[in-house]
Amino acid sequence: MKIMKGKVYLVGAGPGDPGLITVKGLECIKKADVLIYDYLASPILLKHAQKQTEILYVGKKGGDHTLSQDEINSLIAEKAQKGLTVTRLKGGDPFIFGRGGEEAEILFKNDIPFEIVPGVTSAIAAPAYAGIPLTHRKITSTLAFVTGHEDPLKEASSIDWAALAKGIGTLVFLMGVKNLPYITNRLIGHGMNPDTPVALIRWGTTPRQTTVTGTLDTISERAKDAGFKPPSVIVVGQVVKLREMLKWFETRPLMGRRIVVTRAREQASGLVQRLSDLGAECLECPTIKVAPPDDFKPLDTAIQNLSTYEWLIFTSVNGVSFFFNRLFAKNKDVRALRNVQTAVIGPATAKRLLDFGLQSDIVPETYRAESIIKAFAGKDLNGKKILLPRAKEARPILPLELTRMGAVVDEVTAYCTRSVQDNADLMLKRLKEKTIDLITFTSSSTVKNFHALVPSEDLQRLMQGVTVASIGPITADTARNLGFDIHIIAESFTIPGLCEAIRQHYSTKTY
Repeated sequence: MKIMKGKVYLVGAGPGDPGLITVKGLECIKKADVLIYDYLASPILLKHAQKQTEILYVGKKGGDHTLSQDEINSLIAEKAQKGLTVTRLKGGDPFIFGRGGEEAEILFKNDIPFEIVPGVTSAIAAPAYAGIPLTHRKITSTLAFVTGHEDPLKEASSIDWAALAKGIGTLVFLMGVKNLPYITNRLIGHGMNPDTPVALIRWGTTPRQTTVTGTLDTISERAKDAGFKPPSVIVVGQVVKLREMLKWFETRPLMGRRIVVTRAREQASGLVQRLSDLGAECLECPTIKVAPPDDFKPLDTAIQNLSTYEWLIFTSVNGVSFFFNRLFAKNKDVRALRNVQTAVIGPATAKRLLDFGLQSDIVPETYRAESIIKAFAGKDLNGKKILLPRAKEARPILPLELTRMGAVVDEVTAYCTRSVQDNADLMLKRLKEKTIDLITFTSSSTVKNFHALVPSEDLQRLMQGVTVASIGPITADTARNLGFDIHIIAESFTIPGLCEAIRQHYSTKTY
């Protein structure tokens, strides 16, 4: 039987910020049988692929090629001829110095269906993130994109340097850092004013973005002093002057800070997003994962007897989620709680409870177990039954104090935390290289499991110069007892509170 040919999507991945992928580009990643990506495509985008998707790296970096372009072309065609849906993910836009045209030609010659999905090119995005509008009504209405690295096999340059030097208001060169002296000399030699402003933007749209400015006459020396290397974009023109007013990306308080997030992967996204919005480059290194209990019987028994309880106390978002998942699994719903009052620790837990249609009767002002005890101080708990579904590893203070107040407390395991080592090798490598600025701890479990990942004899050396941020005093005490210095403790024991404490730390820090 003849195999139907697959289809190829040539997709622009954008310039580096994964948020700049187009909606259609993301759809192509999600439906791909085979995902072929290059050096400048953000690895974060790969997380959107299906579990069974074959993911192939074919990056080319500064002359170090995993595959030649001809081999990449053959690979794309070969996979499609097997009837597979192939997404070719290319940095920036596939048709702007991306050799997408060459790949499309091969597909056409092999009668393979294809679509082009444009992407946000770094030629536009990097200057925008550096605060440089490429056109401006009062400055220039002409713009040219130019390769800074022509095909070395061409007999002569096809660039009209005289026209660029005298007829275009803004020039954007891609892949031109290695040829910067040549480019500036050609422009000056063909009549462009040596005082024309120039900006170099490296790793545009990412937390590593850096910008160097100068003039045609000075930029080569400044780039050399700054150690500028690819991938960089060169902008030439009077619009560069606007950067002093319009730069916004590089002024964020955590810009360029490398922060390790140790929270469970399922819960890390909110913390990662907040820190990233402040400019940080986050390395997710979850030290724990949240899992169901080894035995559901105690929780199932409690759910079966819900009508016998006066109070139900939740100490975390996870407790709420696992409790209700099990409630539903036992063919019950929130009506089973119609006669039960609820108390929670923290606004995030209250919000999660509200997701299931229940407004908590008690939400203490502070976010720790002791606050619940204080909130119950004026209530008669003598003989009252309280259900406490929470982590297996939780602190004992809450059930002990409630029992002292006369309550009958059923503490049942709703979930447990297990240690994991995702990205541990990369995290240790970064610590050894001294390229980590800060580590976040969001629970005592994250501290203990992180500590277990680091060889005890190397702990002090590896952590030297690394800032440690804790979500609250309990977590901080655990960290201190294990030998960590604590530099930041959130005043509000929440993820927003932790991020605000980190922001304030770096906003007030002097160097």
